Amino acid sequence: MNESTQTPMGEAVRDAMGEQIKHEFYSAYVYLSMAASFEAANLPGFAHWMRHQSKEEMEHGMKFFDFLLDRGEPVHLQAIDAPPHAYRSALDAFEQALEHEKEITGRIHDLYDLAVREKDYPAQVMLSWFVTEQVEEEKSATEVVERLRLAGDDNTALLLLDAELARR
Repeated sequence: MNESTQTPMGEAVRDAMGEQIKHEFYSAYVYLSMAASFEAANLPGFAHWMRHQSKEEMEHGMKFFDFLLDRGEPVHLQAIDAPPHAYRSALDAFEQALEHEKEITGRIHDLYDLAVREKDYPAQVMLSWFVTEQVEEEKSATEVVERLRLAGDDNTALLLLDAELARR
């Protein structure tokens, strides 16, 4: 095991980051479930978008994982709940994705607030990246939601958007 030369992390920040690892991996499961739903609906572009999103969430979880290890802290992985697996429509799936991103944003903000209260400066710097990232995550999901709302029940518009999302 590596011995860190840094100031030790407080227990509250360490535990909250461990919890966030679980939420990031759960997010990856949510998006993978959505990808499977889109594959079953023969919408490969939407599925591709969700698979890409799932990979990003795994990377986010690993950022927290590696940060804890870099600080000389233990990582205690937690159980991950099963994600939802049924969606009424593409719009429903993306609206749920957007709500999920808003929830994750709230968790990141709470974690940042905790790092500030605990005066954990390295955590604040690392979490700044996530604050910015969540702006992009919400923007990306919002754009698709808005376009799906514009498309309404027009299957041609849905297929055109599917083709566009395949290029992500």
